[in-house]
Amino acid sequence: MLAPEKIVWGIIGCGDVTELKSGPAFNKVTNSELHAVMRRDKVLLADYAKRHAVPHQYTDVDELIADPAINAIYIATPPKFHEPFAIKAMAAGKPVYVEKPVTRDVAEAKRMQSFSDQTGIKMVVAHYRRALPMFIEIKRIIETGVLGKINLVTLQYFEPAIEASNLTPKDLWRIDPSLAGAGLFYDIAPHQIDIMINIFGKPIKYGGNFLTQLKTSPVEDTVNGWIHFDQDILFTGTWGFSMPEAMKRDHCEIIGDKGTLTFNFFGTEGFLKMSNGDSQKFIQPKHIQQPMIEKVVQYFLGKTTNPSPIEEAILSMEVMENFVYEK
Repeated sequence: MLAPEKIVWGIIGCGDVTELKSGPAFNKVTNSELHAVMRRDKVLLADYAKRHAVPHQYTDVDELIADPAINAIYIATPPKFHEPFAIKAMAAGKPVYVEKPVTRDVAEAKRMQSFSDQTGIKMVVAHYRRALPMFIEIKRIIETGVLGKINLVTLQYFEPAIEASNLTPKDLWRIDPSLAGAGLFYDIAPHQIDIMINIFGKPIKYGGNFLTQLKTSPVEDTVNGWIHFDQDILFTGTWGFSMPEAMKRDHCEIIGDKGTLTFNFFGTEGFLKMSNGDSQKFIQPKHIQQPMIEKVVQYFLGKTTNPSPIEEAILSMEVMENFVYEK
């Protein structure tokens, strides 16, 4: 199959993640154009299309996928729908860029991978932080050897408790296991685990445990996990989603035998600090997915390799699933 000269996108699901993080970027990337969006709610759909100047609207997934002008699909729905919509798109011969977490569990992700392999249709997972300059720099610093032999990576991520009663209806899916898997942990941790895998490679062993401390929520809100990487590098992470406001924390530290590097994962600004006194500040892109979307477009055009393959997303899912489900 010949690669197209331009990627013309259809978006399935135009919720919050597409408002600023991703949606506008599809029209700002070279050889990329946003042609249509799909949402079941006609009023919200029309509002989104008007504000973002999207020329075509659909309330039916099949109709959007069948649009002959569209040659690539971005899936930005709750995770429950990623597998069926991705398979529909690939069955129509259209490559897919799918949000994280890639699915609710490993089994769903493996079925998506199998279908992609069978059809030869491309698929990319939106682990977009690996394309941001700050995380590229972190990987470069480690590869220079300035930190020496890496021994330990520690991560702490704490957020205040979010109860179902405090969420708007459109956000309730985030703590609904049937829609999102393991709740907020599955929303946040893919970014962090993917960066670890992107830097240190395939995990050798991993394990963890979990609690649901906020009894009014149906999902895990306190998670602890460890990963053993090659060269005897140990990652340990703790995620707390039932913490006091004063305990908010987003901190990661990479410890080598010659120095340390600390940084944050989220926010509009990124900070790198090294034990030798060096520091860097990064202002994240306005549309934070734009650097990854640029790479996805180049991949779909046949000009580069897959910037975030589902095989690596499956590794992240296997790790997270091991942290939060009884084995």
